[in-house]
Amino acid sequence: MKLAHKLTCSAHSRLPAKLCISLLCCSLLFAVSTNAEPQFKLDLGKAFQTLKSTKSAIVQLSEEEEIALGQGVTSNLMSLAPLVADQDVQAYVNRVGRWISMHSERPDLPWTFAVLDHNDINAFAAPGGYIVLTKGMLLKLRSEAELAGVLAHEIAHIVRKHHLNAIQSGNAKLAAKEGLSMLMDAKGKTDQNVLKAISAGTEIFGKGLDKEDEFESDRVGVVLAARSGYDPFGLPAALQTLQGITSDSSAFQLMLETHPKPSDRLAQLDRIMNKDFDRYDSAPNVQKRFEQVIGKLKSAK
Repeated sequence: MKLAHKLTCSAHSRLPAKLCISLLCCSLLFAVSTNAEPQFKLDLGKAFQTLKSTKSAIVQLSEEEEIALGQGVTSNLMSLAPLVADQDVQAYVNRVGRWISMHSERPDLPWTFAVLDHNDINAFAAPGGYIVLTKGMLLKLRSEAELAGVLAHEIAHIVRKHHLNAIQSGNAKLAAKEGLSMLMDAKGKTDQNVLKAISAGTEIFGKGLDKEDEFESDRVGVVLAARSGYDPFGLPAALQTLQGITSDSSAFQLMLETHPKPSDRLAQLDRIMNKDFDRYDSAPNVQKRFEQVIGKLKSAK
């Protein structure tokens, strides 16, 4: 079935009971502050400081070191805006994200998902299993399957270690092994090498990954969504919505600067999903449950 035709159809079937029970068994890690205020405007171009001079060394990090690096990078992201205060929204996104992560090649990472209270349209993945998306992105989605597609794309970045590879190559080359080993021993102390490793990781979000990494995450993402029981056409549907946003929209500017065009991403997905994914035509998109939870955000705008 052609992708364009598939995106005009909607499936309204419910998730199987086993999936619902598994989702309910997942718990929320991020504590939500109900009175948090933004520390500054979400301007990643200014917030992320480019790391120009670092030591050239490409080494493998242990999983523990990767998680520590991801925690530092995520802390930087979390300083840009408060979390959405609605704990039901945060718990819901975590349940969906963790269910998908359980079907990935790295299910044992401390997968954690959070929604920032900002109208920019974007989502970010940090090493070690940390994923942040904005309220603006969440409000552009129309079903749980579309949310699953976006989260699966970000999960794929972490599974394929795209950010780690980017940190350890190009302008971001550094002795990451040394810096992260010191981070593990620091016990709260600040070290310049640790800050360099985290800064290099954070810099990626302002520059963007290689477009082939984005295409690969799209391909892996639709497979993960299907493997998790969702309509794999959720991600293409979300991309089609993003494609309709005008290029001069300030809320969409960073995503356009750091990702391939939605039309290019849809074209490459069309090539791989044209026939092989037809058997998932009846997979659920779970629109009703999504609207019940996310509808509160829309009414609060």
